Amino acid sequence: MVKIGRMRQKYARVSRQFTISVTKDEAGGNATEITWKRHPAAATTDTHPGVYCLRTSQTGWDESRLWKTYTMLTDLEAVFRSLKSELGLRPVHHQLAERVSSHLFITVLAYHLIHTIRIRLRTEKITYSWSRLRKLLSSQARVTVSMRCSNGDTVHVRKSTRPEPAQQQIYSALGVASQPGQVIKTII
Repeated sequence: MVKIGRMRQKYARVSRQFTISVTKDEAGGNATEITWKRHPAAATTDTHPGVYCLRTSQTGWDESRLWKTYTMLTDLEAVFRSLKSELGLRPVHHQLAERVSSHLFITVLAYHLIHTIRIRLRTEKITYSWSRLRKLLSSQARVTVSMRCSNGDTVHVRKSTRPEPAQQQIYSALGVASQPGQVIKTII
């Protein structure tokens, strides 16, 4: 009984879901049988398997609006996380209110840019998440090739790689060049 009590204390959150009974022998007081019954906690994944449970204070919203708002907020958080790391703005250790305001301004401005891009893509039936867009576009790069000429000069040529079909579709939907930047040739 002492060991069961210790385990119940150590694993308090789980132990609340179980009723444990111990049957002792009459002579020595030793345990002869241990039985348990599980009582899943209400409103958890145990009582609602395969159901996503959201808790909100917005009691006037229907399920559709609640789910749409939830997915928008999770997407917004993912975009902010991505932007802040890419812009070098994380973590916030600013002491002055002006710097905090600047930090927020840059982040919100960047988010508006991303939101505008995604709205334009959505009109062309491209509905990727921001992380998926970044992953798709990340394989295209600007490459510099250096070659030594027979006269001793070195020629450096810098250009963008050719876009893959999915990248080309995104660029076309946004109305931007599929090979950003121009070819730059430098002779040294």
